[in-house]
Amino acid sequence: MKTSPHLNLTRRSLLALAGVGLASTVFPRAMFAQNTAVMVIASGQDIPNFDPHTATGYSASFFMRNVYDPLVRVSGNPPEPVPALAASWEASADGKEYTFKLNPDAKFHSGAPVTADDVVYSFQRALRLAKGNSWMIRDIVTPEGVTAVDAGTVKFTLAVPFAPFLQVLPWIFIVEKAVVEANLGTDDGQTWLLTNTAASGPFTVGRFQPGTLYQLARAETAWQAGGGNLAGVIWQIIHETATQRLMIQRGEAQIAVDLTSEDMDALKDAPGVVRVLEPEYRTFSIKMNTAYGPCSDINMRKAISYATNYQAIIDAAGYAELMTGPLPNGILGFNPDLAVYRMDLDKAKEHLAQTKTPEGGIKLRMVHVSGLEQQRRWALIMLDSLKALNIDLEIMPMNWPDMVAACKSPETFPDLFPVYQTANYGDPDNIAYAAYHSSRNGGWQNAVYHNPEVDALIEAGRSEVDTNKRIEIYHKFQEAVVADAPDIFGVLEKRRLAMRDNVKNYHFTPVASNAIEVFGLSME
Repeated sequence: MKTSPHLNLTRRSLLALAGVGLASTVFPRAMFAQNTAVMVIASGQDIPNFDPHTATGYSASFFMRNVYDPLVRVSGNPPEPVPALAASWEASADGKEYTFKLNPDAKFHSGAPVTADDVVYSFQRALRLAKGNSWMIRDIVTPEGVTAVDAGTVKFTLAVPFAPFLQVLPWIFIVEKAVVEANLGTDDGQTWLLTNTAASGPFTVGRFQPGTLYQLARAETAWQAGGGNLAGVIWQIIHETATQRLMIQRGEAQIAVDLTSEDMDALKDAPGVVRVLEPEYRTFSIKMNTAYGPCSDINMRKAISYATNYQAIIDAAGYAELMTGPLPNGILGFNPDLAVYRMDLDKAKEHLAQTKTPEGGIKLRMVHVSGLEQQRRWALIMLDSLKALNIDLEIMPMNWPDMVAACKSPETFPDLFPVYQTANYGDPDNIAYAAYHSSRNGGWQNAVYHNPEVDALIEAGRSEVDTNKRIEIYHKFQEAVVADAPDIFGVLEKRRLAMRDNVKNYHFTPVASNAIEVFGLSME
C-alpha cells in the first residue's frame, strides 16, 4: 500500500473505511491532528491503473481528471471547452489547424514546467500505444501532425477536418516526458505507470489499496488558479449500492456514484442529502459476441433481440427511457423513427429456427460488475427472457478489471456483456466510434464487433463538417447497426448521484459526470 504524508481524514471517514476491512493502524493517529477537508466518494469500480494513455472506464476517468491535466477541460451544461494547460488557442478557417498557447504557470508534480515538448510527447505516446482514449484522435491527429512551435506553443495539423476536436482534447492527458523516459523499461513506461504518475494535476496519489481505496492529496506544486478547500479525496470501493446509500445517509461519504433508482427513492427526504437526477448522453446496452460462439450467427442475435423483455428492462431501470437504436436520444443525427427490436416471441423463434440450434438447448454466459445491483437485475431479466427459446444463461459477477481483461479476444469475451457508455463529448461520433468501430476491438467499449459498412459510415460521419450531411450519414449508420443486431439496445438512464449538502460549488456537466472533477469543490 502506497503512502503520502500530506492527507488527513476525519474520524467519521476513518470509521467508514474501517467498515470495509481496514484497521485503524493503516491510518495513523496523527491523521486526526488537523481539521482538513477530505471528501469520500463511494464507487463500485476499481481504478485499473494510473497510465493516462492506457486506462479506461469511469473510475480511470475520475483519477485522470484529478491527477493529470489535458490541454483543455469541459465545463457547463451544455459542455464547452475551457482552458487547462492551454491558456488560449486559435483555429484555422478550414478547421484543420489548431495552435495552443500553454499557461506559463503550469508545472508538473516534480516542479518542472509543462512544455510543448511534453505535449507533443504525450500525444505521440498515446497514438503509439493505441490504447485508452487514443481512439478519440486516431486518424485525426498523426504523430507528425503535432509539433512544438516553441517551448510554450503547440500546433496541430489534423489529417482531416474534425468538428469535435476541442471536445475530445480533455481526454488526452499530458505526461512529463523526462519522467516517463527515465522509466521506459521495455514497454514505453507502461509497467511503471501502472502504479506511478508523471502528472501536473491538482492532486497527487497518496495511499492506495486496489479493491479498497485510492487516496488523493492536494499537490504541493498545484498551479491551478482557484479551486475549493479540499485537502484530498478518497475513492472508496463499495460494491453494494445499498451500502453506498447508507454511507451518504450517515455522512460517512460525501458523494455516491453508483446508486440504483430504489436507492435514490429512499434518499428523497433524507436529511442532509442532495439528489442529482440529470439527463446525459449515457447508454446502457448488452453487447453480444459477434465473433465467436452462438452469437456470431446473426439469426441468434436477432432471436435474442426479439426475445428480450424490454418492458421489464425499463421497469427495472427507474429513471430512464428505452433506447431507439445505438445513439442516445436527442443527440445530433438521432433518428426517433428508427425501427428497432421489441419483444416478439414469434419472430424470435423464426430466427432461432435458422440457427444451428433451432430448438435451443444451449447455455450462454453473461457477466456483470460484481455488486452492481442494476446490472444483476438486467442479467436476471435476460435469464428469464431466454427461457422462452429454451436457452439457459449462466450469470457470472466479476470485478471490473477482470471484465476488461475478458475483452481482449473473442475467445475470452462472454456471449453477453453489459456496458454503460457515457459520451465524453456531445457528438454522435463519441458513441459511434467508441462502441462500433472495429479499431476499438479488444477494449470494453467494443470488444469484437467488426462491420466494414459500419466502419465506413463512422469514418465518413466524423470527417464531414456539413451538419446536414452528417445527419444523413448517422441515419444510415443507425440503420446498419440495427440490421446487424450486435447489441441488445437497453435504456438511457438519467445520471443518479447523491451527495451531502455540505458539498459546495458542484455543477452538473453531462459528460462523464460520475468521473467527478473535485478541484473546484469545497466541504463545509
